[in-house]
Amino acid sequence: MHIPVLVSEVLGYLRPENGGWFFDGTLGDGGHSEALIRGGAKGVIATDRDLEALESTISRLKDLPVHAFHGTFDKVNEVSGQCPGVKFSGIILDLGLSSRQIANGDRGFSFQTDGPLDMRMDKSVGKITAKDIVNAWPESDLSYIFSEYGEERFSKRIAREIVQSRSITPITSTKVLAAIVYNAVPSSLRHGKIHPATRTFQALRIAVNEELLLLRIGLKEMLPLLELGGRVAVISFHSLEDRIVKEAFREWEKEGFGKRINKKPVIATEEEVSRNIRARSAKLRIFERTHETAPSKKCITCQQDSV
Repeated sequence: MHIPVLVSEVLGYLRPENGGWFFDGTLGDGGHSEALIRGGAKGVIATDRDLEALESTISRLKDLPVHAFHGTFDKVNEVSGQCPGVKFSGIILDLGLSSRQIANGDRGFSFQTDGPLDMRMDKSVGKITAKDIVNAWPESDLSYIFSEYGEERFSKRIAREIVQSRSITPITSTKVLAAIVYNAVPSSLRHGKIHPATRTFQALRIAVNEELLLLRIGLKEMLPLLELGGRVAVISFHSLEDRIVKEAFREWEKEGFGKRINKKPVIATEEEVSRNIRARSAKLRIFERTHETAPSKKCITCQQDSV
């Protein structure tokens, strides 16, 4: 069973006890949505791109006012249109993988169990898979995504090793790819806290699912749907996501739409991490909307011209 992270912190900041409607853009197994309803929310509108998880969660939460739709959270405008006039008291995004996705070897997200190199969040969409990328993309493109999306300092070595390996036989499984990456990094760095292939797998997953682009678009679409006093809470799990959220909130504050509730991210307590290791890398940022539109700024030049 997937255990949602930072639930008490999310409830504390989103304040469902005041009622109102909430948007959960990453429904998953429904932990945050359920907690919001139990905490007093009038209802939750939710999306998830993983159809398998969505169907299971809809069944589990069938007796609660959770209205779930198949799709990505950047389509929040379309989804909220199903309930005309609704503005959200709060929005929650949990950008991490679920335990269900990691444990299912057929999804290809993890090298802990062998499986096909898929990594699509939405298998109903005919997009490229991780297998397509590692077997067809040029070495320079592989190096780029490993560096940019995985922050992998040995990106060139890994890309070169992949290209050499695939010239002999196609790379089709998670275990095979993990072994290739393992052998590509210096031997002195193969036994650290995280497996050498972790960053490469992260980069491929981001590329397959266009995760960073989706996050940028989604945040932009969500802001107008927050009521005054409403808050958006985002839980990220790596620095690339956190940087996008941090910069978006900072820009919103600068433009006068509202304020950042926490300028440093909230992290899990030691007690939570001991119960749920997934919480170890979670970072929560919150923004509160206080203005319907950005306050107008007087143009000094125009004032001078009009004198």
